[in-house]
Amino acid sequence: NKAIMKTAEIHTSKGVMQLRFYFEDAPGTVANFIKLAEEGFYDGLRFHRVIPDFVIQGGCPYSREAGNPRVGSGGPGYAIKCELDGNNQYHDRGVISMAHAGRDTGGSQFFICHSRKNTAHLDRRHTCFGKVFEGLEVIDQIRQGDLIEKIVIVDTEE
Repeated sequence: NKAIMKTAEIHTSKGVMQLRFYFEDAPGTVANFIKLAEEGFYDGLRFHRVIPDFVIQGGCPYSREAGNPRVGSGGPGYAIKCELDGNNQYHDRGVISMAHAGRDTGGSQFFICHSRKNTAHLDRRHTCFGKVFEGLEVIDQIRQGDLIEKIVIVDTEE
């Protein structure tokens, strides 16, 4: 009897990143991301913030319109709680984590880490909720303004 596990494919203009979720460590954050992805919230948004050797960040609804001065400040219209007590709260290469403007203010914006080099200060401040396991090279190719074509949630057998 195989368990069905959900994974995600982040389709970008530079390729596809495949993501495994930390269901045990950040169940609420994972559920929120899956809900938004399945609603098509992320389709057509952009990576609005790219800092070399640090992170690529996306998920702001204002990034749909080029040059919108509010880019980086948007969300889904509600906030979710941080989940910082799990085992996997370690920002390493390929880890996806929630962006926020202070504790419990996250919603739809996320970032993916380039490397461990500059991210230790984020541990247990931002909720890690998954990790890219395929397409890691895409992270390095993303530039500011690159498109998130769609995020597809996939049911896979474990």
